[in-house]
Amino acid sequence: MNILSLPTVTRLSELLFYEPETGAFLWVESRGSKYQQGTIAGGISPAGYRRIMIDGVKYRASRLAFKIMTGRDPVNLVDHINGCRSDDRWANLREATYSENCMNAAQRKDNRCGLKGVFFHKKSGRFVARIAVNGKQSHLGEFGTPEAAHAAYVAAAYRLHGAYARVL
Repeated sequence: MNILSLPTVTRLSELLFYEPETGAFLWVESRGSKYQQGTIAGGISPAGYRRIMIDGVKYRASRLAFKIMTGRDPVNLVDHINGCRSDDRWANLREATYSENCMNAAQRKDNRCGLKGVFFHKKSGRFVARIAVNGKQSHLGEFGTPEAAHAAYVAAAYRLHGAYARVL
């Protein structure tokens, strides 16, 4: 994964004011007609992340917040704990590996059961629970109801993923 190094904290503070309680980034001073002092910096990308252009390069606001608050670039990714990609409050951000970030992923859009970690197996007529561990699918069992399968997934998620478990 190729991640750009971020501007220095000094450069960021020249351009932006970060409010940790709200996650808002505001321009410190006007920079032409497009960037007015005190207005919210950046925009939301098609993927749902706030991105801010600095010196001709777009950066994710979550990474900039991490740099401002810790004084260093995140080693890997910055995870949004609540899953909302534009919620850049400091309390909602944490450094994560790629694997940890995947553990906190939302339910897939193509999930027809409506419960994370559960799918209906047509041949057996039962509901199957699965969970990914270190990039590999682990079979948790087959169940008569989707709720029972989801309960197995939830228990495994908390046991295997700990603080990064996301069950909805």
